[in-house]
Parts: sequence; C-alpha cells; structure tokens
Amino acid sequence: MKHLLVTFLLFPMMMWAQSNFDTAEKLFKEEKFDQARPIFENFLKSNPSNLKTIEYLGDIAGRNKSWDIAIGYYKKLKQLRPSEANYYYKYGGVLGMKATQVNRFKALGMIDEVRGSFEKAIVLNSKHIEARWALIELYIQLPGIVGGSQSKAIKYSNELMRLSPVDGYLSRGHIDEYFKRYTSAEQQFKKAVVISGSKMSYQKLANLYRNKMNEPEKAKIVLEQYKNKK
Repeated sequence: MKHLLVTFLLFPMMMWAQSNFDTAEKLFKEEKFDQARPIFENFLKSNPSNLKTIEYLGDIAGRNKSWDIAIGYYKKLKQLRPSEANYYYKYGGVLGMKATQVNRFKALGMIDEVRGSFEKAIVLNSKHIEARWALIELYIQLPGIVGGSQSKAIKYSNELMRLSPVDGYLSRGHIDEYFKRYTSAEQQFKKAVVISGSKMSYQKLANLYRNKMNEPEKAKIVLEQYKNKK
C-alpha cells in the first residue's frame, strides 16, 4: 500500500518532467536552441544520467562553439556509455575544433586524443561513416611532420567506398581537390552524381567548377541539371 501511494504521488512529477523534456526536444528539432537549452539543463538536474539530455546539451554547446562545455558533456557520455561509438565521434569532433583555437604547441598535444577518439568510434561501430570522414579531414590537413598522411586519408576513403560508394567517391574527390588534382576530383564527383543523384554530389561538382576550375558556366549547368531532375 505504501509503495502504491509513493508511486501515485510521484507519477504527476514524472509526467511533468517528461513533458518538459518533450518540449525541449521539440524546440531543439525546430533549431530553437537557445530556448531548448535551459529546459534541458533543468531536466538534467533531476535526471543527471539521462543520456539523450546530455547529448542534446553537448550538441547545443557545439553549435554555439562553446567547445569546453561541449567537451564536458561528451566526456560524461563516454563515461556513462563507453560502448557508444557516436559519443567518441562527437567528443573527437569538438576536441578537434578546440584545437584549432589554441596555440600550436597545445594543439599538437591534442591531436592524438582527437585521432584516437575517431578511431575508437570505428572500433565500436565498424560501419561508422562520419568518423572516417573526420579522419580523412584530419590526415589531409595535418602537416606530415605531426602525422598528416595522404595515404592514410586514401585508406579511409577506400573503406568508405566499400561501405557507401557515394561517400567513397565524394571523399576521394575531396582529397583530390585538396591537393589540387582538379581533373581527378571532377571525375570522382561525377561518379557520385551518377550513382546517387544527391544534392551534395551536384553541389560538390558545381563548387569545384566555380571555385577551383574557373568554369562558372559548367557550374551553372550542373545546378540546372539538379534542379530539373527534382
């Protein structure tokens, strides 16, 4: 009887808390992040281990470029659920962004943890697409003396090709574009257009023509082709 009474008394509070969470989640999905954040923060006070709330708060902090706050939330997620690949991926992402805003010496000390976080995400989820993209970006942008490697970037691009051909072609095109192999990048983006017809594929090809190959008319034609296929 006592147990039933406690449940009866707590039920309205539980429903009220869930309602607050649902409200905040709706605001988040509507991209009203500044309105969602304080509601999530209040909900977290009474539900300190709610994974989804912590993740939403980390995502909001990341969008606001509050890297230290985002790092704290994702670090907590890794501690609460160390088997979840996405938490390592997000942690590595915000840590990497912070590294771009500190002095070079400090940034160099952060690289291994950034890279290790993305690699851990792949270990936990062998089909993790985004972590491979992140490693590609890391390896092409880092100087060789501190671990940059075009061959390693291509390795992850090849893995993407096996998992998702469109990501494979787009990533290889991205590598070729970065190293100014524009004709090769063009061919890769064209293959992505053929197999997927995605907006991203058309945009990548059009941007290459406009921004790197000085062929604005080709860019215009590509965008018109996408517009006409919809």
